[in-house]
Parts: sequence; C-alpha cells; structure tokens
Amino acid sequence: MSLRQFFGLSNGELMRPDAKPCSAMMRQTASIFCFGGALAFWTLSRVHYGPRITFPRAVRWGLCGAVTCSSSTALLVHLFSTECEPQNIATYDKPTSP
Repeated sequence: MSLRQFFGLSNGELMRPDAKPCSAMMRQTASIFCFGGALAFWTLSRVHYGPRITFPRAVRWGLCGAVTCSSSTALLVHLFSTECEPQNIATYDKPTSP
C-alpha cells in the first residue's frame, strides 16, 4: 500500500532496475533510526527525571525510543517512498521463501 497513488503523486511507472527495493529501504531506515531513537529517548529520560534516573528506567526509555522511531520511520518509508508502490514491489522485491 502506498499513499503516493492516493494523493496523486504516482505516475504508475516502474523504477529503474538498479534502485534499492522497498524491503531494503525499510530495513536500512529502521536500523538507522533505531539507534537515533534510542539516543533521543535516553536523553529525554535524563531531562525528564534528572538526578532521580535509574539504569533500568533509562534502558526502558531507550528501548521504547528505538522501537517507536524505527517502526514509525519504516512505516513512513513504506507509505511515501517511490520504491514501495505496488508495481515496484511486485517487480523488484523477491519473496524470501526457501
């Protein structure tokens, strides 16, 4: 599902064969923003709790930030990226069945 067609931003053409497939774009974006989200939420926990912060609480905030940021950016890539339009997924994303 891609919102580009819904908003009229898609022309329905296939992407170039040397472009990255949708699954690779989502995986790379999620892994990058996983670390950024963990760092950002860890910083927010330090600001929010101040000297009362404990290690388990900081780790919990970091894990929540990692999961939140990685999943939300992967969803945004899937909804708005050209590579994730249905015709490109059908053509270039290979199924991972053995």
